[in-house]
Amino acid sequence: MDSLRLIDQWPVPEAAAVVVRSDGTTAGSYGPLDQAFALASVTKPLTAYAALVAYEEGVFELDDPAGPEGSTVRHLLAHTSGLAFDGNQVQAAPGTRRIYSNTGFEVLADTLAKAAGMPFASYLEEAVLQPLGMAATRLDGSPAAGAVSTAADLGRFAAEVLAPRLLHESSVALATSVAFPGLRGVLPGYGMQDPNDWGLGFEIRGHKSPHWTGSRSSPATFGHFGQSGTFLWFDPAASAACAVLTPRPFGPWTTPLWPTLTDAILADLAA
Repeated sequence: MDSLRLIDQWPVPEAAAVVVRSDGTTAGSYGPLDQAFALASVTKPLTAYAALVAYEEGVFELDDPAGPEGSTVRHLLAHTSGLAFDGNQVQAAPGTRRIYSNTGFEVLADTLAKAAGMPFASYLEEAVLQPLGMAATRLDGSPAAGAVSTAADLGRFAAEVLAPRLLHESSVALATSVAFPGLRGVLPGYGMQDPNDWGLGFEIRGHKSPHWTGSRSSPATFGHFGQSGTFLWFDPAASAACAVLTPRPFGPWTTPLWPTLTDAILADLAA
């Protein structure tokens, strides 16, 4: 894909990228696909996927109590539990505000671990990473932001989400459609969004502005980006997904470059 050559101009020491079609084939790639990068918050979709496997296996239900009083597993996945970004402070009643929360995902993982009777990292490994052949991916720290992975492994995960084998299609559809619609909140790095739509572990593009995806991205686009300079998006309208990994932290440099690359990739796919 010619579009991926735009990464040559990025102010990063190295980068890796992969674009995957819904049939699991690779549309294009860039850089060292087997080099490991810190994912930061791109960890969250992996954690969410493990939670959905746990839901289908009967480990817990999405509406089981978890987190602050009145909160459930579903609230934690959708960033509506009321928990603060970092820390146990409760800033709102469950379901009333979209408060992006690392703590919420840590509580989610603890809830799963207790219900399953095994450490969360082990459950993630057995439920998601091993079945998908993601041998280079590991959880080194927080279930919210502590994973390390490669572009090749994220391509495998992307292929799973686009055409699920580990989950029923209805569970993926639930996770990638808006949960608790109409809530406003801050999208980290992009300010207050009204509404600030999320699914269960995946951010929903909708009509947010500004945003880290492109002007050509469909409103149904979903995914996540990480403060380590990583992103992963899925665009159902394009029947494709894209993962990009860099070692340069998210910042002003990403504002023009990420959307420009996304628009170029979508144009390539359309052609």
